[in-house]
Amino acid sequence: MRLRHIEVFQAVLQAGSVSGAARLLNVSQPNVSRVLNHAEQQLGFALFERSPQGLIVTPEGRRLMPEIDALFSHIQTISALAEQLRQGEGQHVRMGSAHTLGQMIMAPVLANFRRQTPGGSVELVTTHFNTLSQDLLQYKMDFALTFAEQVPGELIAESVYQANMVALLPLDSPQEGPVSLSWLCDNELLMLQQQDPLGQVLNRVLHEHGLSPRSQLYIKTYSVIADVVLAGGGVGVVDTFTASRYRGQLKILPVVEYLPFEVILLSRKDQPASQAALKLQQLIRHKLWELEGQLLSHS
Repeated sequence: MRLRHIEVFQAVLQAGSVSGAARLLNVSQPNVSRVLNHAEQQLGFALFERSPQGLIVTPEGRRLMPEIDALFSHIQTISALAEQLRQGEGQHVRMGSAHTLGQMIMAPVLANFRRQTPGGSVELVTTHFNTLSQDLLQYKMDFALTFAEQVPGELIAESVYQANMVALLPLDSPQEGPVSLSWLCDNELLMLQQQDPLGQVLNRVLHEHGLSPRSQLYIKTYSVIADVVLAGGGVGVVDTFTASRYRGQLKILPVVEYLPFEVILLSRKDQPASQAALKLQQLIRHKLWELEGQLLSHS
């Protein structure tokens, strides 16, 4: 018996008639009759006896009923599992993030994911780009959210956000409007480390303009730069996400020079994303769009 034969047989058993089975299956009555007749021809015996009172299952058909019931129960289990997989339930996602993006993006995203997918689980690691790349190459991670830089050939990067870095000044600073890198260097610009993705951009533009900061402080963590500015230790240049966390505590100004940065979703080329990972990535995109709207409204 083919699966369609079994489906029609089960529907006739359940409804008690061909017309009732047609309604259950949402098909025409002749279609049900044709499939039922074809099944009986292939089997070489009747499944139902036709009588004025309706269809009566034959002894042969009755012998098939327990196996067909078991098959349909299994099909329902498969359907339920498929729906869970579609919703991302019961799936485990391993992902990584840059520290700043973990704080500003992933914290609310994970809370939202938990509400929408209570059966799914996420393992989040916040670390630097090189570690994220190595973990992806070694299949220890499904994808990562990070600031863009040169990507190994086995990985693929999807751009999800682009913006310019901004300057952080003490709140009582008299400076207004866009500030130049020259002015920042003269006012103790705190430096990002050269191997950092944002640090690479900043150092390149400083070099292009022949500028050297007076400060000898090189700091890896963006929020630490903001904290040093808050403590009166100079001025800084950071991403918009870090800056937004210090709104009301520090003065946030645009920079005259073009200091672009990009946020990417990083994954392996040979590793398709699960439904849970795709859902998590969509929540990340939505949060980035939401934050971009908030940042633009305050600019």
